Amino acid sequence: MDRKLAAILAADVVGYSTLMERDEAGTFERLRAGRKDLFEPEIARHHGQIFKLMGDGMLAEFGSVVDAVECSVSLQRGLAERNAAVPEDQRIQVRIGINLGEVIVEGEDRYGEGVNVAARLQQLAGPGGICVSGKVAREVEKKLAFGFEPMGEQKVKNIAEPVQAFRVIIEGQARRLPVIPSQPRWVWAVAAVLALLLVLAGASWQFWPTATVNDMPRIAVLPFDDMSAGADQGYLSDAVAEGIITELSRSKTYAVIARNSSFRYRDKPTDARQIGDELGVDYLLEGSQQKVGDRLKVTAQLLNAHDGSLLWANTYNREIGDLFVVQEEIIRTLADRVGRRIERPLPRSTAAQVSALHYHLMGIAEIQKDFSATGNKLFRQLHLKAIAADPNSQFGYIGLAHSYRNDAVFGWHEQEHNRDEALKLAAEYADKAILLAPDDAETHFARARVHTEAGEIEQALARSDQAIALNPSNSGILVRSTDLLLYVGRTDEAIDRIKQAMGIDPFYPDYFHWQMGWALWEKNDCGAALAAMRKMSRIPSGAHRMLAGIHACLGNEREAREALAVFLKDSPGQSISKERREWEKIWTAPGSLERWIKDMRFAGLPE
Repeated sequence: MDRKLAAILAADVVGYSTLMERDEAGTFERLRAGRKDLFEPEIARHHGQIFKLMGDGMLAEFGSVVDAVECSVSLQRGLAERNAAVPEDQRIQVRIGINLGEVIVEGEDRYGEGVNVAARLQQLAGPGGICVSGKVAREVEKKLAFGFEPMGEQKVKNIAEPVQAFRVIIEGQARRLPVIPSQPRWVWAVAAVLALLLVLAGASWQFWPTATVNDMPRIAVLPFDDMSAGADQGYLSDAVAEGIITELSRSKTYAVIARNSSFRYRDKPTDARQIGDELGVDYLLEGSQQKVGDRLKVTAQLLNAHDGSLLWANTYNREIGDLFVVQEEIIRTLADRVGRRIERPLPRSTAAQVSALHYHLMGIAEIQKDFSATGNKLFRQLHLKAIAADPNSQFGYIGLAHSYRNDAVFGWHEQEHNRDEALKLAAEYADKAILLAPDDAETHFARARVHTEAGEIEQALARSDQAIALNPSNSGILVRSTDLLLYVGRTDEAIDRIKQAMGIDPFYPDYFHWQMGWALWEKNDCGAALAAMRKMSRIPSGAHRMLAGIHACLGNEREAREALAVFLKDSPGQSISKERREWEKIWTAPGSLERWIKDMRFAGLPE
């Protein structure tokens, strides 16, 4: 493990969600322009480098703390100048925090308390402000002409000891830094005893926000046992757990393990410590449900995954149409227990909406089992049933949007409609889903994917960012959003995002390997790309086109032709000219499309 001393700059956009809601395209364009025209050049000019982008924020590393502070002041002054010509409700304001500390080096990324403290200091800064640690202030006090206003010792979450914080006064003469005496040893001893008493009293399981998903406390929602009888068995318990996962995943306070991984423990004895070790989580939520007539009884309990102890339990008895109300009560209870309030109420459900959710979950299960033209048709049929069950629920429209988008991308549309018609239908259904559920990350992501295939790149990026902001723990959205990153050449960012999703979903589905195969092909690391594809338990027909391209890249002519033949069997009519026509406005990464066309010719795709 490599470590080094570095100055870390953390920056975050103030009111990002509000700005995106008010003007997605405009906000995205201003953010993009600000990053390209101001942040990247200034950071480079001050000998720094950005090592992580997070939608509405970034982290940068500097070898010199003086460079880091000078850069932060230049950035805030530059933003102020840019904002002068922009209406007040459209202005981009940023908070910046700077810390000097030891960091762990892992490839291009940086981890550890040095990074975490910078992120916490950023949260203490006001809009357009800069907050630095005491280490930073003392290091640059006599070297820079900026003032430093003491903010005292700040107790920040997930950092054991208080942090001395200073506000940078950009204009005027530097103020002399007051000497803050160190605390006597007995003060820290008393604090340690108090902390231990809090732990013994049950406060140890609170979740505190940290700088990265990997450092966040993690929770897994296990599949709820279903005590019902008859045809209803299964889907209602999945609906309870699925809704809880979705809503908890909106939090930036802790990470939620993806459904795919946590549901692997269905019908297995619960050994909290073993599951905690396998999933790498701190807490488990488990429970059961039973439908009796028109009533639903749900029991839920929260476990400490490290020792198996019970932290909280409750039972709910409601009418079947109150399923989402039950979910909301469980979520609110958990939110209160972890010190985070959920102020946006969940919609009240009806029996019809519960049925629509049932068909949606069935459709997802089917398409994951058989990603082909046949599987896509069944996927669409189940979502048509969802709409028939409840035309005012978003679930059916989300599925139809994805199914028609699949038709367009994989050539499964030939007998019913052309590509443009398929994308038009997909856009209409995604727009309908957004209208019905504007706070559902999946609705925005469905629209992002359609924007992508239509070549509407900026709209796609904005929608994709909005979906991730609404549900940052949705591993599926994280991975599928990398289509767009790969098309535009942001390959390293795509690989990082796939790895992040794999951390959220330890038992991730096969298509994560498929996406990693494409990303590694983009880096021209085709040996590693082939290894990634071979990790799939079963390669569906759609993925055989990628496999053919990878084999062609490696010069494996026979394997490339065999893989392409499998793809063409399910997607007849594909050709070089057709792929060029469909992708030339989308696949803009320099040289990538031409490489792909070359590999497809090698594999035998007709002109």
